[in-house]
Amino acid sequence: MTEYADGSVVDGVHYHQFDIVIVGAGGAGMRAAIEAGPKANTAVISKLYPTRSHTGAAQGGMAAALANVEEDNWEWHTFDTVKGGDYLVDQDAAEVLAKEAIDAIYDLENMGLPFNRTPDGKIDQRRFGGHTRDHGKAPVRRACYAADRTGHMILQTLYQNCVKFGINFFNEYYVLDLVMVSDGFGGQKPAGVVAFELATGDIHVFQAKAVIFATGGFGKIYKTTSNAHTLTGDGVGIVWRKGLPLEDMEFYQFHPTGLAGLGILLSEAARGEGAILRNSEGERFMERYAPTIKDLAPRDIVARCMALEIREGRGAGPHKDYVYLDITHLDPAVIDAKLPDITEFARTYLGVEPYTEPVPVLPTAHYAMGGIPTNIQAEVLSDNTTVVPGLYAAGECACVSVHGSNRLGTNSLLDINVFGKRAGNSAAEYVKTAEWVELPEDPAAGVRTLVENARNSNGTERIAIIRRELQESMDRNAQVFRTEESLTEVTEVIHNLRERYKNILVQDKGKRFNTDLLEAIELGFLLDLAEVVVYSARNRKESRGAHMREDFPTRDDVNHMQHTMAYLSGDPMSADAGDHIRLDWKPVVVTRYQPMERKY
Repeated sequence: MTEYADGSVVDGVHYHQFDIVIVGAGGAGMRAAIEAGPKANTAVISKLYPTRSHTGAAQGGMAAALANVEEDNWEWHTFDTVKGGDYLVDQDAAEVLAKEAIDAIYDLENMGLPFNRTPDGKIDQRRFGGHTRDHGKAPVRRACYAADRTGHMILQTLYQNCVKFGINFFNEYYVLDLVMVSDGFGGQKPAGVVAFELATGDIHVFQAKAVIFATGGFGKIYKTTSNAHTLTGDGVGIVWRKGLPLEDMEFYQFHPTGLAGLGILLSEAARGEGAILRNSEGERFMERYAPTIKDLAPRDIVARCMALEIREGRGAGPHKDYVYLDITHLDPAVIDAKLPDITEFARTYLGVEPYTEPVPVLPTAHYAMGGIPTNIQAEVLSDNTTVVPGLYAAGECACVSVHGSNRLGTNSLLDINVFGKRAGNSAAEYVKTAEWVELPEDPAAGVRTLVENARNSNGTERIAIIRRELQESMDRNAQVFRTEESLTEVTEVIHNLRERYKNILVQDKGKRFNTDLLEAIELGFLLDLAEVVVYSARNRKESRGAHMREDFPTRDDVNHMQHTMAYLSGDPMSADAGDHIRLDWKPVVVTRYQPMERKY
């Protein structure tokens, strides 16, 4: 074991020392930093400039039972979260989410977030899919919002407050490894992380008592996605490669209203303000599927209904491969005031005038319900119950399971604020008494090998082509509808692409902002995570939430009312098909709501 001084450079590797290191500068990471920063020496590491993080793309709102517009309470919110997640939600976590939502909104308001207001000055609220009053009797206005730029406003507000608190940011540093050492009790705990500086190509080791992962999702395993190009699941992939489990990876949400052919998101806020989904015949088809809340049914239900309309020949357009989102009946003043970005996207990317024309839409890969398993204190778990001391996760990369098998709209911005705050507080409390952990000899060795092997790759396979074939196969075989046959096909595609990945070509051999090298490394994480998604989906022989198995079309509470836990048990680059992934189950926490039929 070797001790490295803070700020030293040894064999070209830079060493830093912080009590708490947060990986990711989106909403969850910065919310954690605001809690941790005033209490402990804290650093936030991000491969993007913080205000470019994907939280900024969230449009519609953040749920909280404020009851500013109509009667509401946190218990109804809890019920909607559990029912919307098709009863795979851990109900203790859902109660925390709904109870602490109100303080989370007021925290942001006090930080300066400019929410839309009612005429009497209260925070305004709008309807959103799956949110109801009195346990499902009618839609309720629960989403607090800032036009259709809520995520953008949250990101800017959090960053301004991080600056106020003097948080240390390391921007455009790409974390590629988590350094783990023995905890003295047969387990492991973190000693820090290793990052690659994009501007110079230098490697940096950040020694820490506690590490928080807040790295977002991995939507780029799909071709048609609302996710930014950078959402390649790096944090989830790093944890996976360290031998820690991933939970409920088969559940990937497809948002109903992506721009047809592009996947760019049109927020559910449009339907919250009264937009209507119509088929080629002009019919408001959701009235047939969800007669009570119609177009504001949970996202998994709406996405499947859209896909069925298209399958049954009622799709619109020259190829009958999309449906319409119609806001032509809304007052243009309301549209301009509450949905400015949505309408501009339709004009810019499709050349459609939403005042007078319906907008072509199709489901788009949007959100990972699964990820790094945590408890309600945001502590990472090494199995169903064992905490990894000093390691935390929050936001989309984590699975505390408040979303179960289908996340309700506006619960994601809530999740990052509630559990980001909890992660920051938990880490700050932990480091008060935790001792410094010595780094192993040459902690950067693994990253140095990874980077140099990729940089020196001189094969014949193009990174972009492998990525495209992966994404197209995932779109074709593991999207809204799945079967054993389709999942087997994409499994074989992934195994083939893994072999081809060994023979990639990285043309840029430079060190400064080498995006060719960056995409080669990201592709490795995408292959890992796509494989876990597919194996988990093959193993769940039922339909629940966002996981629709056409060969097992009903929900099976007897055998599958439990979380999937996936473990890496071998080298995926050398193992035969399947023998490097072990699957197990974890009980769902049920407190007050027993599974029932999802009627809307």
